[in-house]
Order: sequence, then C-alpha cells, then structure tokens
Amino acid sequence: MENYNNSHESQSQGKCPFGHESERGGNGIYPTQESNRKCPVMHGGNTTLKNEVTGWWPKSLNLDILHQHDTKTNPLGEAYNYHEALKDLDVEALKKDMHALLTDSQEWWPADWGHYGGLMIRLAWHSAGSYRISDGRGGGGTGNIRFAPLNSWPDNASLDKAKRLLWPLKKKYGNKVSWADLIVLSGTIAYENMGLKTYGFAFGRPDIWHPEKDVYWGAEKEWLAPSDERYKDVDAPETMENPLAAVQMGLIYVNPEGVNGKPDPLKTAAHVRETFKRMAMNDEETAALTAGGHTVGKAHGNGNADILGPEPEAAGVEEQGMGWRNPTGKGKGRDAVTSGIEGAWTKYPTQWDNGYFDMLFNHEWELKKSPAGAWQWEPVDIKEEDKPVDVEDSSIRHNPIMTDADMAMKMDPVYKEICLKFMNDPAYFSETFAKAWFKLTHRDMGPKVRYYGPDVPKEDLVWQDPVPTGNSDYDVAAVKNAILNSNLTVSELVATAWDSARTFRGSDMRGGANGARIRLAPQKDWEGNEPARLSKVLGVLEPIADKFNVSVADVIVLAGNVGIEKAASAAGFDISVPFSPGRGDATDEMTDAESFEYLEPLADGYRNWLKKDYIVSPEEMLLDKTQLLGLTAVEMTILLGGMRVLGTNFGGTKHGVFTNNEGALTNDFFVNLTYMGYEWKPTSEGLYEIKDRKTGEVKWTATRTDLVFGSNSILRSYAEVYAQDDSKEKFVNDFVKAWVKVMNADRFDIA
Repeated sequence: MENYNNSHESQSQGKCPFGHESERGGNGIYPTQESNRKCPVMHGGNTTLKNEVTGWWPKSLNLDILHQHDTKTNPLGEAYNYHEALKDLDVEALKKDMHALLTDSQEWWPADWGHYGGLMIRLAWHSAGSYRISDGRGGGGTGNIRFAPLNSWPDNASLDKAKRLLWPLKKKYGNKVSWADLIVLSGTIAYENMGLKTYGFAFGRPDIWHPEKDVYWGAEKEWLAPSDERYKDVDAPETMENPLAAVQMGLIYVNPEGVNGKPDPLKTAAHVRETFKRMAMNDEETAALTAGGHTVGKAHGNGNADILGPEPEAAGVEEQGMGWRNPTGKGKGRDAVTSGIEGAWTKYPTQWDNGYFDMLFNHEWELKKSPAGAWQWEPVDIKEEDKPVDVEDSSIRHNPIMTDADMAMKMDPVYKEICLKFMNDPAYFSETFAKAWFKLTHRDMGPKVRYYGPDVPKEDLVWQDPVPTGNSDYDVAAVKNAILNSNLTVSELVATAWDSARTFRGSDMRGGANGARIRLAPQKDWEGNEPARLSKVLGVLEPIADKFNVSVADVIVLAGNVGIEKAASAAGFDISVPFSPGRGDATDEMTDAESFEYLEPLADGYRNWLKKDYIVSPEEMLLDKTQLLGLTAVEMTILLGGMRVLGTNFGGTKHGVFTNNEGALTNDFFVNLTYMGYEWKPTSEGLYEIKDRKTGEVKWTATRTDLVFGSNSILRSYAEVYAQDDSKEKFVNDFVKAWVKVMNADRFDIA
C-alpha cells in the first residue's frame, strides 16, 4: 500500500459534519457564462453547468442525495438478484484463475518481479480503505472505486491498470460475480499467493452503477490541499472534521512523507492513530495492517510525477477510462511513478514473511529524497545482500525504504511495543494481520447473513454486530393483544419502535431494530432516545416478551405496529401492519459499545429534535438521515407527516403537530400545512408561528423541518398529494408501507 503525495492550495468553502455546505445549500454552483456560442443540443449532459436549480438559488434544499442508485441506472434489471446469482459461481475456478493472473499475465503491464500481488493488494486495500465508521460511508462494499471521484484520487494512481487486469475474469464469470467482490478478492488471493494463511473471504457485495454523490469527502477544491484545511488544529488529530478520516483530499489514510509532507514520525503516529480509529481499527490492528501492507510490494517514484497525464476522469476519450499516462520511458518497472516514494520495504517483496520488522528494527534510518523528490527513509548502513533486488534485473540491488508512517511504528512507544511482539512471534503477527485484513475488507458488509461463499469464517466477531436467531413460531395476535391492553400510549409505542429502528445505516448495514440494542449501553442512555420514557416502555414490553417467549426486538416492533393500527382506527381505517417475526436479542457481550457510539443520533427530523444547533440546517440533517435509512423523498414526506400527528415529537413538543386529533393517523399535517388561510411568521431562531390570516389567532407552531415541506417546491408537490380530500386512505396505506420498510431495513434474513 502506498500513498500519493503533493500539496496544492485549497479553495475550501464552509465545512460541515454531514457532507453539505449549508451556506450554499448544497454543492451547486452558479452556471458560468464563458461563451456566447450557440449549441444545437441541450446541455443536460454537460456537468460543468452543475445543478441548474441550486446554481441559480444556492440556498435551495438539494434533494439529490435521496435520488441515488435509482433502479433505472442498473443495467442488470430489477429482476436480477446478486445473491441468487452467486449460487451459480464456481468459486474454486475463479480463485484458480485469480492465482494464475498474478504471475502469468504479463502482456499488458509487466509486474514488479513478475508478480501483480502488490498491485492487487493495493487495489483491494484502497477500495475498502475509504470506509469511515462515523457515518459508515465509503468502503469496498459497492465497487465505488470504479467511479469518480475515487477512480481519480491521486492516491489511487495506477489502480486503473489493476482493475483493467481483472477484466478478463469479470468477462468470463459475468454477472455471477460483482466488481466489488472481484476487486476485494484480488487482494486476498494475492496475500494467499505470497504465503499468508488468510482468515477467510465472503462474497456478497452488489455493485452500484453510478458515483456515490451522497458521500462527503471534504470541502477542499484542490487535490491534496494541506491537512490544515480539515483540522481545527493540525497538531491535534482528534480535531479533524467529521465524518472524514483521511488527512488530505485524495488520500486514503495519511501522507507517507509526514504531516503536510514534513517528516516527523511521532507527529505522524498521532495522525495514523486517529485516522485508523476513524476507520474502526485499534492500535494492534493498525500496526498489523501497516506492517502487513508493507511486507509485500513496493512504492513507485523513479521519475517525475509532474509529467504524468491527467487522471482517468480528465483523460481524453482515447485513453478509454485510464489515466496517469507516462509520456516518457516505459511507464512501468523501473520507470513507474505513483506515489513519488521509490523502493521496497523488505528483501523479498513477493513473499509473506517477517522481513518488515527485521528491516525496521535492525537498521538505523536517515531521511533522503527519492528520484521523484519525495521524502523517504533509507538505512544508514545495510549489507548489499540484504537489499531487495531490482524489479527488472535481479543482479542489481537497491536500498529498502520506509515511509514516515513506518518510522512511526518504530518510534511511537505503543506501536513499537506491538511491533516488537509481532517481530518475536511471527505466527501471532500473521494471525493478527489476517484477521485485521478480513475486518478491513468486510467491515462495511453488515451482518454475516449477507456473507456468501465457502470461505466464510464460522467465528462470530463482535464488529459484525452479531444477533442470535429469534423465535418466529408464536401467536403474534396474542402478543399484540397484550401490548394493546397495556397502558402505553400511541406516541410511546410508536416512538420507541422508531428509535430502535432508526439507527439503521444502509451505508454499512449497521444498526436497526434487530437485536434490540436500544436496551443496552450506549443506546439506552442516548439523549435522543429519551431514557426515562424508554425505561418506562421497556418496563412494560420486556415482561410481555418473557411471557410469550419471544424477543424484545420483536415486541418493540410489534408495539409500534399496534400503535399505528390504533391510530389508523381512530382516523376511521381498519388496517393490519405487516409484520415479520424472528428478530433476536443481542447481549452486551455481542455489542461493541464503543463503535455503536457513532450511531448516536445528533438530530431526528422525524421526531422534530436537534441535540444542539449545528452549522448545517435541520432539514439537511433530515436528508442525511433519510438517505442512510434508504428512504426516498416521498417516503420521507409520508413518514414525517404521520409521525407529527401521532404525537411522537421529542419531549412531547407541539411543533408541527398540525391537528386537533393527535394520536389519529390522519393527513392533517398536510392539510394544514397547505391551507391558504394561514400565514407563517418566525418567532425565534428556527421556530415559527402559524396564524389565522383573518383573526390573527396563533393556530400552530413549527420548526424549519416542518415548514420545508411547504416551502420546497418538490416537497410541497408531495405534500399537496397527501393533503387532497381523496388521499386520506392513500396516506394511511403509504405510511404503513414506509413504516414497514424502516422496521425491516436490517432484516437481511427475509426476502
């Protein structure tokens, strides 16, 4: 694994922890008027014009985040099911072909020492390594490295070639294997080929088919802008802007030359620790991954990086999706330029061994410049026979190298102790690395029920958020009747079920109602879960679960359904909310409490709650949460309007409760939001009064989150549908569908 390094001036705008620029209302820019020339076609495909709405009106709410991954972009069709297609994949044949590819395929780009292992490991690593635990976005679970911006990050230079080398295998096995799985598999097979006993591998990553525009990679407008751009204080790594993890725009982890390109191993160590923590790794895993990543392969900087051609997204059509063309020399082997750093870390860069630690600790190191001008560490004194051989001529040997991050493993006291343990126990190092690699490449896949293939490890790992299988053979009607006869209100039933399910993140498939972790630390104490109310409700629901020998998770969801059915009845509609039994209850031992802290809600527009004021508008935070839940803009509209009239607001506030029949599932929110006889006046920051135009009487109060459904032209069009006189029943039915979608978002065990 190697990182690209350079620095450019940044043109950063306002920063925000949720991937939006609140002052500008999204990422749109004003259309430019660079030319008066007329064109015979409309510029719908000209991305330089950006979004014509947010361009002219930069404060308008941009709903594009909710329109990602539309099924119309998928060339495989709605009937295609990847997990079903996997059943026909000949895994052993694919693995055999992958092994052969690593050493037999030399026609296009001759590999270093005749082995593509280092290149494929870097491809898999950089695909998976973009994951960050704060919002679960990034990672290798979707094959997103095929698209911009990741395919053109400076740190991903030359990975266009690695992916292209995999094309013959993708062509051969077709839709039985996804690009996402193929890319991650390539790195695992590479390690196996070079001698590592890997921990396992799981297929099951379905591909996306266009860029993930919902992922915020930073506010910088230049690649590799100084790290200061994303820190309050670059000397305090914990002040890095959330949800980011990498230290600079266009890097996967840290700058290999040092913070802002200035070598200082101890300072780099602090940044490595924070970066890997934000990618869900502890110190031992971090040290293992650093050492294991640099046990094989080499860095490339034997030339001038400035002469390379543009990245794939900027290259001409004749490049056919590849970039970084080297106009001089071969552009490979001795002439390869990627990171600017030049050299291998170990004596035998194509085999798995303990050579990294032998090299790191048995030599003194000094700073030098690579041929490309990058800072790197080289040994002060080393025997000729201990050096790695040239990639093209084995009679020539070169100095090994270390990056600033490698030197951090030697100079930071904690990392040093871990690495010395690895050095003295090679078997322990191999085992630790294998598990850390498995975690790195599977962290964003979600629970094991989404794992496929013969090499899935049997062991349950705590970071997989395991949940035992629950009882599904019981009298659901009897449980519902017990809940109905309790003294719990509609708002208590619905709010508790919602709070349990709303933790789901489609980004990394974590959270959700399954497991009922709302009973456990840290969720039971989250402010947004109203601990006192939660404790009261659980005190009623848990005995019901015990009585009927069912999971608390099922009872919580059933309680929400009972509340909705009761509310629908009060509105004049007799409905039954669909329910799928079988959820299990997780225990404290099954729960990584520290990692679950990242799932704590900072806001919930559906319950009209903000933990505190943020630079981001409440409505933008609502969009972010809605996207993570996998909901559409229409489903967001339906659910919010229904939650208001059900009285589920945090703390029982009346903001947005536009009804005189609270607790009944009516369309009153939309009716009164669109009523022509009201006017809306701000009273304080973020709060509004709704007055009768004729009498001046205050009828309702509201937040920005409420009023955006009447002010935004798209959301208002949805609100008007549900405000119509003929939409009362439609609203109830649509609310139920959206509700069930949220309750079942984490049920990967059901169709």
